[in-house]
Amino acid sequence: MTPQSDGLRACAIVDLDAVRDSVATLVACAGNAATMAVVKGDGYGHGMLACARAAVEAGASWLGVAVIEEALALRAAGFTVPIFAWLTTPGEPLADAVAADIDLSASAPWALAEIAAAARLSGRTARVHLKVDTGLSRGGATEADWPSLCDAAAALAAENLIDVAGVWSHLAFADSPGHPTVRGQTGRFADAVTVAEKIGLRPQVRHLANSAATLVSPDAHFDLVRPGIAVYGLSPGPQVGSSMALGLRPAMTLTARLALAKRVPAGSGVSYAHRYTTTTESTLGLIPLGYADGIPRAAGNTAEVLLAGRRRRIAGTVCMDQFVVDVGDDPIQAGDQVVLFGPGDHGEPTAQDWADALGTINYEIVTRVGVRVPRVHLNVSVEPRGTGRRSSASPGAGPSTPGQSGIASSSVGPSGAGSSALEQLPS
Repeated sequence: MTPQSDGLRACAIVDLDAVRDSVATLVACAGNAATMAVVKGDGYGHGMLACARAAVEAGASWLGVAVIEEALALRAAGFTVPIFAWLTTPGEPLADAVAADIDLSASAPWALAEIAAAARLSGRTARVHLKVDTGLSRGGATEADWPSLCDAAAALAAENLIDVAGVWSHLAFADSPGHPTVRGQTGRFADAVTVAEKIGLRPQVRHLANSAATLVSPDAHFDLVRPGIAVYGLSPGPQVGSSMALGLRPAMTLTARLALAKRVPAGSGVSYAHRYTTTTESTLGLIPLGYADGIPRAAGNTAEVLLAGRRRRIAGTVCMDQFVVDVGDDPIQAGDQVVLFGPGDHGEPTAQDWADALGTINYEIVTRVGVRVPRVHLNVSVEPRGTGRRSSASPGAGPSTPGQSGIASSSVGPSGAGSSALEQLPS
């Protein structure tokens, strides 16, 4: 544990230097393209504001989120770099977003109409990124609908209601390097940009690449890349490479303190439905985290934790607030540190280990860590390092100089610094 985590039942320790190092790697991979650090989902569970600041300090010149509430929270915290929010539904308060200079996405005519109405209401031109579906079949206009969407955008731009700041899409198989759809989508995206330009649109940024494409598919970089999970030091997929091989540093270590240790006889059924039974007299340890904290119920008898210097498999069913491990005859006591996952440098499981055990992805493991688990941020900057104003990180510009904070100096409160979480783990 760390001094900041003393007295906590459990916490997610987030090393912001790891975020900075990973973002610096991504900025280098992006080359001449600018880097948008995606901080949606509370920074993939790591804490949006702290990680956004660390990312911009390390050279990210844009921030990306899914929903308007996240974008407005960033602006309220003083961030002045371009912020892109891409997921809206009819009737949302788009005027608030336009007034806050949030870039918005449009995949359909209704979205353009609502953004234009918001521009009229706020009295300023809205910045819009048109999304084209190049093969994911999720968001974005289809190839058939794309020309009409561009025509509608051009008409609104002529009225100065919108500025088509970008054209974008998303890849389906970027985490499978060499998959033919990556090249196919990249080509269809380039074709869609050509259609938009023939209609008269001049998007400032074209963006397609997610974490995996940022790292291994330079043809997909265009003007701006949008890494997400890699910002937090996690690999976007085993086929892309391990975090270490990619030059990334996992930032989160999820820890707890043992709530109880007790001896039980052989044949003791453990937790709900007795899905685990002791085979000998054993010591059981109770960990005060459960599915209300984001620990998957399916982790029972599957995932492992580090306790008393060894990995221990979860014994039986994960409950809402707690789960059990069987340590045999090893000595443990209440208050001992348990590490659920971390970078793996000290023998603890990694988020990827948990994902492999549960048949999911590391994104889900870190993002689902719940609100009852405090985030303890290490290596927080004491002083802001520049304002990150749009003029210094303009759309379409290359990577900003590492050290810009992207947050107005007046909004930076006091912060502490701490040693790396890894230094506090048992050897």
